[in-house]
Amino acid sequence: MGTLQTLYVVEEWCKGCGICVTFCPKKVLEIKDDKVAIKDLKACIQCGQCELRCPDYAIYLGGQ
Repeated sequence: MGTLQTLYVVEEWCKGCGICVTFCPKKVLEIKDDKVAIKDLKACIQCGQCELRCPDYAIYLGGQ
């Protein structure tokens, strides 16, 4: 079994393009006040699509 990770957002780096929101298969993310926001962390399946697609490295999965 893999290491449990959580989702992090670096708001200062986010330009609000919405690519991560589009690629998230579980609709965990949303755009709020022109930045990405975590809407439903419990729904996250840690697929990494948001991290992979973000052109500004503003969202990532990280461990402890």
